[in-house]
Amino acid sequence: MAEKVIVFGMPSSAYVHIPFCRRRCFYCDFPVSVVGDRLRGETSVGISHYVDVLIQEIAATATFGLPLKTIFFGGGTPSLLSTDQLRRILGVIEERFGISPGAEISMEMDPGTFDLEHLQGYRRLGVNRVSLGVQAFESELLQVAGRSHTITDIFTAVDLIRQVGVPEFSIDLISGLPHQTLDRWQYSLEKAVATAPTHISIYDLTIEPGTAFGRFYKPGDQPLPTDETTVEMYRLAQQILTSAGYEHYEISNYAQPGHQCRHNRVYWENRPYYGFGMGAASYLQGKRFTRPRKTKEYYSWVETGGLIDCDVTPSEEILLDTLMLGLRLAEGVDLDALTFQFGEEKVKEIYKCLQPYFEKHWVEVVGGRLKLSDPDGFLFSNVVLAKLFEKLGE
Repeated sequence: MAEKVIVFGMPSSAYVHIPFCRRRCFYCDFPVSVVGDRLRGETSVGISHYVDVLIQEIAATATFGLPLKTIFFGGGTPSLLSTDQLRRILGVIEERFGISPGAEISMEMDPGTFDLEHLQGYRRLGVNRVSLGVQAFESELLQVAGRSHTITDIFTAVDLIRQVGVPEFSIDLISGLPHQTLDRWQYSLEKAVATAPTHISIYDLTIEPGTAFGRFYKPGDQPLPTDETTVEMYRLAQQILTSAGYEHYEISNYAQPGHQCRHNRVYWENRPYYGFGMGAASYLQGKRFTRPRKTKEYYSWVETGGLIDCDVTPSEEILLDTLMLGLRLAEGVDLDALTFQFGEEKVKEIYKCLQPYFEKHWVEVVGGRLKLSDPDGFLFSNVVLAKLFEKLGE
């Protein structure tokens, strides 16, 4: 049988990394630079220089013909940018790639890092989706996590977002924090629902090496919730949010009907995208590449031409990526598309590998799509994916 030819699509999405934060949260292992509580884009020489280098990288990037349909400013804390800095970044993106009418332009923001004037400026420049890093609705838990904002900052930020009329508004929450109980988790969920965002993201705390939490705790240590409690937290979130009208469309994400994050779907559907900035990843012409995670190395990389030297991802790895990412979605993976791209024998191999999980009702086929059940399949997704990687990666 002839080997399948993998055809790579044209990118129409871009991720832009803004690495600056007021402080480093205790769970964070992202590539960030701490600027303290007083500096922001208007007053920080470091942020200003970074924006100059970022623009240099974007301007030198090869294009593939399609205007951008989604742009995501992540971090770090992109809401530390001045309006003029955002204008310059979007300007070079528009000039280099084009931005489609109606493009989703998302910006991660932290409460307490922006005011009405900033938000109005961002909105005028086209930002139409805000992802607000709330994490918890209790002062003690915010302090435990090393967050810089207060409960008052959260509600002030929500009021500003409503006042300016940002059409898409998401709230991020973290479960499994030290000292967090089921009752406290329910309180944060109910407060999040009461603010009526169009989208809610729920992330389970992961203790990463090299972070403050990585030094404080090992998995299983008190006062971290037990594994059994974090499972109940996941189930509780699913119950409360779906009862409130949010669709559980991805393992960690809920949206009101018609309000899913278009940009993040690019990742889960394993489609190509540009990445810009320190530590940012891109997926272009079948090649995955991550930029240097440290400031000096990133600046040097841009100054020396920003060359991307990596191999095309092998078809076996593309298959695993497609399954790993696509099974995060509630709708799962299209079996016809999987057969067309990787062949009937490979799909039979996948079925055979997953047979024990069909019997447990963690995996199912509905409407020609292979998917994880909700909530059990989602809860045990790591077990299912580990088996796929073990068998298909041989």
